[in-house]
Amino acid sequence: MTKSGFNVSLKGADDIFSTEESRQEQQREQVQQIPIAELHPFTNHPFKVLDDESMQRTVESVEQYGVLSPLIARPRPEGGYEIISGHRRQHAAQLAGLDTLPVIVRQMDDNAAVLLMVDSNLQRENILPSERAFAYKMKLEALKKQGARSDLTSSQIGTKLRADEKVALDSGESRSQIQRFIRLTNLIPELLDMVDEKKLAFNPAVELSYLDEAQQRDFFEAMEDTQNAPSLSQAQRLKKLALESHFSYDVAFAVMGEAKKDELDKVVIKNETLRKYFPRSYTPKQMEDTIIKLLEQWQRKRQRQNER
Repeated sequence: MTKSGFNVSLKGADDIFSTEESRQEQQREQVQQIPIAELHPFTNHPFKVLDDESMQRTVESVEQYGVLSPLIARPRPEGGYEIISGHRRQHAAQLAGLDTLPVIVRQMDDNAAVLLMVDSNLQRENILPSERAFAYKMKLEALKKQGARSDLTSSQIGTKLRADEKVALDSGESRSQIQRFIRLTNLIPELLDMVDEKKLAFNPAVELSYLDEAQQRDFFEAMEDTQNAPSLSQAQRLKKLALESHFSYDVAFAVMGEAKKDELDKVVIKNETLRKYFPRSYTPKQMEDTIIKLLEQWQRKRQRQNER
């Protein structure tokens, strides 16, 4: 019995396999040699590329062995390629005088590119607080934009992770610590640089991030004028004063001019001050012993004077 209304067309084996081969070819990643001039930094890349000792070692390695690990980049609509992973390697290659670099080119949307860029750079050993702050912020925003992705699950039952939970899980930090790092992105550049340089402690910096830009600049000026870094309690007081609209340069100067409790319990004499009074051959222990001996002599002399 012939059925009408059905027109079944079967593809030949060659068509099936050629389609599969094409799909695999598109997915297959190949390393290409791409001119350095065609490689461009990732937009708003949060990781600093510094000409420090680590970079010098990288340059020496590139000069001797070349770039062994390929960069990852994606095509730019305006031409060239946007680096996702490998900014330090590119800079080292430029300093070493290379013309081309091995690159894996991937087609990636903005959110996927951000996630790979952040995750690949967070594997580095030494990461500045500012780098971590902006990296976490970029990753959090990318995850939020991805929304209901099926792979953001915490178990087989499909419980979706919050974006900040995902960032925390991947980084090994708590959710609250992730949020504290992201707070640092609200600091003016001068204060954020001080955090990186360890001149401003992390927790006080988080509290100061609640000040608006004008208040932060007043605080920065007060800190410079008093030559003091804030304790956590001082930063918390300044935050409270700012939220209550009682903040000003004069207030910040007064708070920063206060003696801290730990400063009341110790006396610090700079090494260069002490060195003027001791032979160069003296060790710190010899200097300390001599100071104690002189102080004991001074104390005995005062006691004798008081007994007269």
